[in-house]
Amino acid sequence: MTAVIDPTCAIAAVSGADLRVPLVQGGTSTYANFDYAASAPALKQVTDRISQLLPFYASVHRGAGYASRISTECYEASRGSVARFLDADDDQVVVFTRNTTDSLNLLAGCVPGETVVLDIEHHANFLPWTKHGRRVVRAANTVEETIQRVVAELCSKPAALLAVTGASNVTGEVLPLERLATIAHLCGARILVDAAQLAPHRRISLRESGIDYLAFSGHKLYAPFGSGVLVGRRDWLDQGEPYLAGGGAVREVGVTAVEWACAPQRHEAGSPNVLGAAAIAAACDALAAIDPTELVAHERFLADRLRDGLSAIPGVDLVNIWSDSPDCVGIVAFTIADYAPGQVAAYLSAEHAIGLRDGRFCAHPLLTSLGLDAALRASIGLGTTAADVDRLIEAVTTLITNGPTWTYAATDGHWNPTPETRPLTTSSPEGAAPCLIG
Repeated sequence: MTAVIDPTCAIAAVSGADLRVPLVQGGTSTYANFDYAASAPALKQVTDRISQLLPFYASVHRGAGYASRISTECYEASRGSVARFLDADDDQVVVFTRNTTDSLNLLAGCVPGETVVLDIEHHANFLPWTKHGRRVVRAANTVEETIQRVVAELCSKPAALLAVTGASNVTGEVLPLERLATIAHLCGARILVDAAQLAPHRRISLRESGIDYLAFSGHKLYAPFGSGVLVGRRDWLDQGEPYLAGGGAVREVGVTAVEWACAPQRHEAGSPNVLGAAAIAAACDALAAIDPTELVAHERFLADRLRDGLSAIPGVDLVNIWSDSPDCVGIVAFTIADYAPGQVAAYLSAEHAIGLRDGRFCAHPLLTSLGLDAALRASIGLGTTAADVDRLIEAVTTLITNGPTWTYAATDGHWNPTPETRPLTTSSPEGAAPCLIG
């Protein structure tokens, strides 16, 4: 069945959908958010869940009071929501962390051998794997040749883990994860997927794909309350050194000896972030309720509209890693001739109330291999509409045709309008310190 697409509407309600922001030339405009890949706004279901839980917020696992028991039940039940969302296997446990980076560093301390990675990775999935040795595979111009290079590396000598991105945080291109999982297993390795950019856009079945470990961040999954997830096979997590030493991670403590708990508690020392876990669970439940066919069709319609519109503008070049990508989530990277990406991003924000990302996206090796010092990244999410896409295309067209109407200057590597006429504080209660935005 063909999914019904209404590009004039967002696919789900998110916080800040009606946010109006000041323009440098005066007046205000509704904010067009194209920075979902950095941090996505909260889903309504998430803010509703947090509002319901806040009156019962209390210590988790360590209190007999009613509020504490409610908080504990909510925290532990959140693992079930995550496991169902990812279709986790019975042997896979859900560990709550701070974010994807935290999750990957935790797992790195448990891997009993070398890890193979690609040079396209976000730094979070590139830097942690040095404890037992990191072997880097350079991506080729095609996905197929890149996979063959991975096979060659895994066959050259034993590796414990293959760590790959689910979707590039720079270009949105998706690797064939089920195939890579099969390859890793045939070579005697396990596979870890950095799903920070994939989980918000595609349904993932750990059971069907054969993925052993997966990590993502709440703040990219419409749950910006300071929590992340590592899901994976129990044995390494049970045997690995506890990520943090402290209360909650132990069964018994003596003066000279410690008996550590099994995973997930083994890696969750200290008072847990019950609000963060509840937010992630609410986001998982909300995303699971959306028809995946409709979600993908809506996103592809908007992403294709954006790519086609930008490609038609003289001087705009789209950025891709491979020529044969099997799939791509709603991320579009591009450059504009004669303009620094930071200057373009400042112009779009100041004169058009459009927010997107510029820079190297914590993926320096990838940008270097693409021959770029920096780029622009527009990312699409559940709150994006066709009108937002058209606004971005029109604003870039105006820049190419007429140039900016304001002056911009780079200071310490950051571009800003000069002068800056917009107030960069939020309103605060009388007597309270303002929240600085800039």
